[in-house]
Amino acid sequence: MRTWFITGASRGFGALITKQALDSGDNVVAAARNPEQVMTQFGQHPNLLAVKLDVTRSKEVEQAVYSAVAHFGRIDVLVNNAGYGLLGAVEEASSEEVQSLFATNVFGLLEVTRAVLPHMRRQHTGHIINISSIGGYEAYAGWGVYGATKFAVEGLSEALSQELRPLGIHVTVVEPGFFRTDFLDSSSLKKSGNVIPDYEATVGAMRRYAAEANHGQPGDPEKLAQAFLRLVNAESPPIRLPLGSDTVQRIEQKHRIVEQELATWRSVALSTDFTA
Repeated sequence: MRTWFITGASRGFGALITKQALDSGDNVVAAARNPEQVMTQFGQHPNLLAVKLDVTRSKEVEQAVYSAVAHFGRIDVLVNNAGYGLLGAVEEASSEEVQSLFATNVFGLLEVTRAVLPHMRRQHTGHIINISSIGGYEAYAGWGVYGATKFAVEGLSEALSQELRPLGIHVTVVEPGFFRTDFLDSSSLKKSGNVIPDYEATVGAMRRYAAEANHGQPGDPEKLAQAFLRLVNAESPPIRLPLGSDTVQRIEQKHRIVEQELATWRSVALSTDFTA
């Protein structure tokens, strides 16, 4: 029986992954800003511990992890799911909006990871799963700052995987595409308060697309949660797991573009070394 620690567990992906883990017979520490919402959804369950957690508050992180280990004795799977989106041009985003987004999506993830790792190192086993996005692999107009937080998560995950593999700890960064959740609702998505008309053709088009696509996304959230069970059961889990046909398509497209650019500029790229 494994023990999961899932942030942002009160709704969306977090709640669905919580349900899948409980249904499989595992223990779950469901961390949320409002743990009462977790209890409302799942009720009293012998394998469930709901804890209060705002990932931007260090004391709450320490207390939540302490409570998890005190209750279940260990943490086997950490799912860093807490986060939100920001829609707006890079220039439109205010300093406050950028700092707040990084505080949750990047620094909060780091706080939780650093708090859990001593326990996983002591066990010589564990699996850290960081939720990124297709926007963390290829940037989109209108999602530049949000994508920057997820690019950071991708880089952290790659380095962590190299550092922790010899210690028996796996790291996977999951890259969902557009799934039919509430991500495009105001509960999970903030829009930059500043709107610059010059970006109407690019970011304006993305704002309209986001409004039209809401709750019509191609990804099935239930199937995403099921994929998490397959991931944690894998003997050799991947460093990256893209989820959704749209994600696969964008990754393949980006690889083609990068290869074409490298071929075009290869001689310039190689010209900068010292001459023997």
